[in-house]
Amino acid sequence: MRFGPVPVGDAIGSVLAHTLRADDLHLKKGRVLTPADVTAMLRAGVDQVVVAMPQDGDVLEDVAATILARALVPNPDAACVSVTRATTGRVNLNAVGPGIVELDADAIFRMNSLHPEITLATLAPMTRVTRRMLVATVKIISYAVPRADLERACQVVAGAIRVRPVVRRSAGLVLTTVPGQKESLNAKAQEAVLTRLSALGVELSEVRIVPHDTAEIGAALREIKGEVALILTGSATSDLYDTGPEGLRAAGGHVARFGLPVDPGNLLFHGAIDGRPVIGLPGCARSPALNGADWVLERIVCGLEIHDADVAAMGVGGLLKEIPSRPHPREG
Repeated sequence: MRFGPVPVGDAIGSVLAHTLRADDLHLKKGRVLTPADVTAMLRAGVDQVVVAMPQDGDVLEDVAATILARALVPNPDAACVSVTRATTGRVNLNAVGPGIVELDADAIFRMNSLHPEITLATLAPMTRVTRRMLVATVKIISYAVPRADLERACQVVAGAIRVRPVVRRSAGLVLTTVPGQKESLNAKAQEAVLTRLSALGVELSEVRIVPHDTAEIGAALREIKGEVALILTGSATSDLYDTGPEGLRAAGGHVARFGLPVDPGNLLFHGAIDGRPVIGLPGCARSPALNGADWVLERIVCGLEIHDADVAAMGVGGLLKEIPSRPHPREG
């Protein structure tokens, strides 16, 4: 593509680089100039104009953005995203419902390294999204790009992004009480959990409040409704064999891991009973603020298994915003 000023008479078929106003004439940048446009400019006394002139093998910005978006998401329904029409070289990808973003970060890096004017920007991997939320944007920065580079970009980034939708649509919540505990504590916890689940399109099927006792927790976990079971104890879990994890074992389940390298959210444990996921929520889950429990909950309701390597990887970027109710702030 050539770019720069040309005599108006030579501008037919080129792309107007800057919006032009002269007398009553108003032509927007990005317009492919026609013979009628050239006549109108000459009548308005314009004898030179700045244009982008595509060369053989170039693809105009909107066409290029559309081609790249189709390669990125060959099946929008399967990827759970909607794809907008191209405008000014941009195509947006939006989530069609709640879920988490899955992408091939290496492929996207390699694509963005091919040509500086062929670009893709996305949310971070595993970001939670809601309906209509922007997931990614394709942007062709110049008015045209070489077809050969565009084709290479399409090959590299093919199918590199999708939204994994929520598949577990219900959850049960077990709350425990300890002597002297304020009634408002569990009410606050229930409201915060309900807010989290609602944002994911997950129903809170049942809430059971029981004494902070291993046998009581075990019985509640065996009986509570929901595709996922959540526990939030009145006394914080401080060991792999504390009351909450032992309650899960008493129910016939197993504990996969205690401890999360995300702060707030360190005191989380998770496991399962007969294939049903169980999450022992940390005390910070009583606040609606983002914490490590959100990251675990989001993955589980979207059907992902949580392995030790997944948990370990959460530590990078795992220092989250301080919450006002935190009893022992990181900084005094």
